[in-house]
Amino acid sequence: MLHGAIIGSDGSTVPARSGMMAAVFHPFFLVTLSPFGRFLRPVVAILLTGFVLWRADPTAVLQSGARADLRWIGLAVLLVIGDRALMAWRWIKLLCPIPASARPPLWPLLQVFFVSTFAGTFLPASVGGDLVRAYGLARLQVPRAPALASVLMDRLLGVVAIVGVGLAGLVAVGPRQLVSNVSVLASLAVAAAAVLLGGALVFSEGAADWVRQRAERLPIARVRALVGELTVATRAYALFRPELAHVLFGSVAVQAVRIIQAYCLGRALGISAPFVVYTAFVPIILLIMLLPISINGIGPSQAGFVWLFGLAGTPAADAFALSVLFVALGVVGNLPGGVLYARSFRTRMLRPQPGRSFD
Repeated sequence: MLHGAIIGSDGSTVPARSGMMAAVFHPFFLVTLSPFGRFLRPVVAILLTGFVLWRADPTAVLQSGARADLRWIGLAVLLVIGDRALMAWRWIKLLCPIPASARPPLWPLLQVFFVSTFAGTFLPASVGGDLVRAYGLARLQVPRAPALASVLMDRLLGVVAIVGVGLAGLVAVGPRQLVSNVSVLASLAVAAAAVLLGGALVFSEGAADWVRQRAERLPIARVRALVGELTVATRAYALFRPELAHVLFGSVAVQAVRIIQAYCLGRALGISAPFVVYTAFVPIILLIMLLPISINGIGPSQAGFVWLFGLAGTPAADAFALSVLFVALGVVGNLPGGVLYARSFRTRMLRPQPGRSFD
C-alpha cells in the first residue's frame, strides 16, 4: 500500500485520494514507461546531441559559450519568473470545471505544478510532466477525468499559442528563403491539424461521440472507461469559453516571454539575427521539443536550433551554444519544483497517514 497526504502552507493536511488513479500514475521517479522507451529516449538524446555537436565543431561551440555576456543571460534568467508564473496561473485557471467547493487549495496546487515541471526535466518531453501533474491532482481528491482534462487542455492551448505566434513570426519575416522552406511550413501545419482535432473534441458533440464510439472497441475495460470519462470532462470546457480565452491569452504571453528569453541568450552569444527571426523559429523549436522521443527535449532542441537558425545565416556553433543555454534556462526554471519535492513530496507527501491508502 502507498499512503500519503499533501501538507498545506498553513500546516493543514490535504488528504490523498484512494482508488485506481494511483495504479495509473506513479511519482515521477516511478512513472510507468516501457523498458524500450526508457532505453531509447536517453539514446536519442545522447546520439542526436553528439551528432549535432560534432557537425557544429565542439571547439567552436566552446569558444562561442566562453564569450557569452553574463548580463544578457542574467536578464533571461529573470524572465523565467514571469514565464513560470504565467504557466502556473493558466493551469490553475483551467480547473474551472471543478466546483469551487471541491477545488484544492492554492498552495497544494502550486506544489503539484512546480514539482511536475521539475519531473519534466527527467521524463519524456510533453508527456512525463503532464502525467505527474495529473497524478498530483488525483492525490488532492480531484477525479481522474478532470485531472487529465486539465493538463490536456493546458497542452492544447499551449500548442494553439505556439502555432499562432509562429505563423505571425513567419509573416513578419517576409518573403525570405526560410518562409518558403517546406519543412518549416510542414511543422506548423501538423501542429495546426492537431489543434483542430483537439478543438473539435471540445466544441463538437459529434466529434466527442465519434471518440466514445471508437473507445468502446478498446479491449481493456479500464481504458474504455477512462477515455469515456475524459471525453466528458474535456467537453465540459465548452461551457467555459471566457476562461479558455483568458488561458489562451496567457499562453501567448508565455510564448512571447520564451522568445524574448531566446533573444537575450542569442545577444549574450553575439548572434546577429534580428528579433523577428526568433519570433518565427523559437515556436517551431518548442514544437520540436514537445516530441516525446528524448528526455527534456535534449537532442531535438539542438538539432532544431542549428537547422532553423542556420537558415538565417547563424553559424552552427553559435546556434548549438544557444540551444544549450535555452535548455539550461528551462532547467533553472524547474529548480523550485526540485526544492519543493525534496522538502515536501519526499518527506511529507509519502509519509504514512493512518486511514489513507492507495489501493
